[in-house]
Amino acid sequence: MQQIEERLEALKSQVEAMQSRAPENKLAMVVFSGDLDKVLASLVIATGAVAMGMDVVMFFTFWGTPVLRDKNKSVGGKDIMGNMFAAMLPKGADNVNLSQMNMGGLGTAMMKNLMKKKNVASLEEMFALAEELGVRIVICEMSMDLMGFKREEMIAYEHLEFGGVARFLEEAGTSKAQLFI
Repeated sequence: MQQIEERLEALKSQVEAMQSRAPENKLAMVVFSGDLDKVLASLVIATGAVAMGMDVVMFFTFWGTPVLRDKNKSVGGKDIMGNMFAAMLPKGADNVNLSQMNMGGLGTAMMKNLMKKKNVASLEEMFALAEELGVRIVICEMSMDLMGFKREEMIAYEHLEFGGVARFLEEAGTSKAQLFI
C-alpha cells in the first residue's frame, strides 16, 4: 500500500508540473506592419480572440509603431532623425495606407469609402473596441527609440504598455497561439 501511495504522489507531482507549463488561453501577436489592411486584420483577429475568451497582447514594433502615434499630439525635443521619421511616417491610425494598390492614396481612399459603405469599422473604431474588450498593447521601446518617438506622443489607451523583445517573448512563451502580421 505504501508503494501505491508513493506512486500516486509522484503522478500527482508530474501532473501539477505539466499543468504549470501548459500554455494559457492567450494570443500573442507581433504587429510589424503599419499598413491599413494589415493593422485592420490584426485588430479583427485580436477582438475576435477576446470574444472567444482569449487573453490578447499585441506587440507593435518597427513600421507598426507609427499607427499608435496620436495625431493631435506634438512633442518637441527630438533630434534630427526623430524629426525626419516624424515627418515621413504616418501619424495615427487614420493616416495609414494600403499595402497593395495604394495608387498614391487613391486606393486607400477607395477602401475607406468601401469600408464605410459596408459598415466595416475603421481603425479608430477597432482600436476603441479592442480597448473596451481589454486587448493589451505593448509598444516596442527599441522601435520608438530608433524612430525618435516619445511616450508622450502615443495614443491614450487604457491597456497600453511599453516593453522590449523580452516582454513579447514572455507573453508568447505562455500563449496558445503566436502571430506575426
